[in-house]
Amino acid sequence: MLIMNDKKRHALITGASRGIGAAIALELAKAGHSISVNYNSHSNDAERVVKDLLNIGVDAKAVKGNVSDKKSVQEMINNATDSLGPVDILVNNAGIISDNLIMRMKDEEFDKVIDTNLKGTYYCTKECIPSMVKQRWGRVINITSVVGIRGNIGQTNYSASKAAIHGFTYSLAKEVATRGVTVNAIAPGYIKTATVDVLSDKLKDHIMTWIPMKRFGTPDEISGMVAFMASERARYMTGELVKIDGGMAI
Repeated sequence: MLIMNDKKRHALITGASRGIGAAIALELAKAGHSISVNYNSHSNDAERVVKDLLNIGVDAKAVKGNVSDKKSVQEMINNATDSLGPVDILVNNAGIISDNLIMRMKDEEFDKVIDTNLKGTYYCTKECIPSMVKQRWGRVINITSVVGIRGNIGQTNYSASKAAIHGFTYSLAKEVATRGVTVNAIAPGYIKTATVDVLSDKLKDHIMTWIPMKRFGTPDEISGMVAFMASERARYMTGELVKIDGGMAI
């Protein structure tokens, strides 16, 4: 069932084949937006998400692209634009982890996390911003992490990448504020996705001691905030970092 409160827009969600990204795609489709579902390697999952979106009644397309590669990003966004028009709503959700203590971390482990999480956000945003500025309307929503706020052992690379996106969000928000483009970020805590599911029960129990609400979050608790940030109701909100973490970063 569509909720047609806002003008129909084109939303591109990176890393949207599973987990939080897929939930965001479904939530924005319920608001009536056309959806480009970005994926890199999980094509079957992406097509399943597209099928769900089409069943809701919106236009949708799976678009392959490696966000850490500038040329791949350009081709992916050109593909999305050719099919569904200029990107009005960009959700930078794609991200990876490669955990290790810094004394054991290889340069490649650090670089690949920075390349995907930080440079991927930069590449995608740089490609989409010009059309947003030209039409004087746009939404950039960056999915970061509570780890970018409080840090975590074994995640210097991941924490650095997410903290950097916070600064990126604040700065870009100021650059485009007069052009009808808002830029915000969401820092999830531990959310029930495949990444959390593979953790040992012992580690899950330990993590739970950090969370005042004593539970993990769900993808729809993130996607709901994305839908708000993408809506007209959030038109005066920019440069904000919203934590959705069960109180973990208090």
